[in-house]
Amino acid sequence: MLHARDQIAEPVTTARQRRLSALLTYLKYYLGLIVLLVVGAFTSPHAADGSNIFLSSANISDVFRQVANVGVISIGMTLVIITAGIDLSVGAIMGLGSVLTAMLLTTDAWNRAVSASIILNAIAVFAIALAAMNVVRGFRRARGAPATQAPLTMDLGIALVVAAFACAYIALHGGHRMPLIAVLWIVPLAGFTLGALNGWIITRGRMQPFIVTLAAMVGVLGAARLIAGQDTAVYSIYSGSNATTDIEALRALLFDIVPVPGLFFLAIALVVGFVMNRTIFGKYLYAIGGNEKCAVVSGLNVGRHKMAAYAISGMLSALVGVLYAAQYRQGKADAGMGWELDAIAAVVIGGTSLSGGVGRVSGTVAGVLIFGFLSNILLLNSIDSNTQLVLKGLIIVIAVFLQQTDVGRRRGWLKRLVRRS
Repeated sequence: MLHARDQIAEPVTTARQRRLSALLTYLKYYLGLIVLLVVGAFTSPHAADGSNIFLSSANISDVFRQVANVGVISIGMTLVIITAGIDLSVGAIMGLGSVLTAMLLTTDAWNRAVSASIILNAIAVFAIALAAMNVVRGFRRARGAPATQAPLTMDLGIALVVAAFACAYIALHGGHRMPLIAVLWIVPLAGFTLGALNGWIITRGRMQPFIVTLAAMVGVLGAARLIAGQDTAVYSIYSGSNATTDIEALRALLFDIVPVPGLFFLAIALVVGFVMNRTIFGKYLYAIGGNEKCAVVSGLNVGRHKMAAYAISGMLSALVGVLYAAQYRQGKADAGMGWELDAIAAVVIGGTSLSGGVGRVSGTVAGVLIFGFLSNILLLNSIDSNTQLVLKGLIIVIAVFLQQTDVGRRRGWLKRLVRRS
């Protein structure tokens, strides 16, 4: 027979073990990053005054600045991979975004960038307005409000009017340099449309995400080159003599007022992380990636939520195009080629399963920083770029291998560690 004190002590111990297990599970995403930081600190060369170069604030800021753009794309990629998808078009959408930004801010005549912006924004604004009214209507129904007559017709009409106003605004400014505030929403919404189109083809056509987004990568790259209208191998539009106060204002806004672009990356990570962990939308994405058939049987609109994930990925990629144009004062159609592979690698390193249903935005942040600090450590120690690529490839293989390894063995190791504590 157990004493009363033993009966009370058992639940307390169990609760303590649960908290420690949860803490260790969360910290595992940052274990590799912590080890890498320790290695970097011990192997770093020293400056003339004896200070550690790796730990200097200037070096840390430089790493965050270098990983910011790929980091933002990786966050959008995380949402897609959690749904058991893949998006190879993010780099091409980023390049298109940089071209649109440069052309809209530096040219006075009506051009292909204006036409493309009108078409893409019309679709995006229409879809967003329609979705917003559906959400409002759902809240009203939940509160017991009576359903209105012909809600679909009314919603379509209102959405068309809102989209028409957006198109009219862009068209009225089409013969002049676009205002800075307008570019900050025109370009991301263009990426939103391209991402949503990927999701629509995947869900409606029942096609493999790899094939659809691969085709989108090629198509969007070609579209960006056509819009740029360049015949050279670079296919870029430089601000050069067309530099405007708006481009300098954009650069000041994003790189002077916020000295470290990495802060922008971390802010987006916090917002998306909150959405994935604390909202119904995030839980639905995990459910779709975990078992899509069960999600369908449960009555979840899988197609709509997948489209939303791809749309957010496209929007963040185009937003990076704005950042790129502001940072380098140019729009380059192929600026983001290869970035999709860096984003996928960072997401996998961060613990997100390519099979879907498992992953965290915080893990993606750790994966991005691991690649950034690894490159920085190798550079500080004068390791050539080819060796850097080899080491990055090994890290990716090891990370995927650990994900494929028997999960039960790793969980058993974790349970033994918790019991000993």
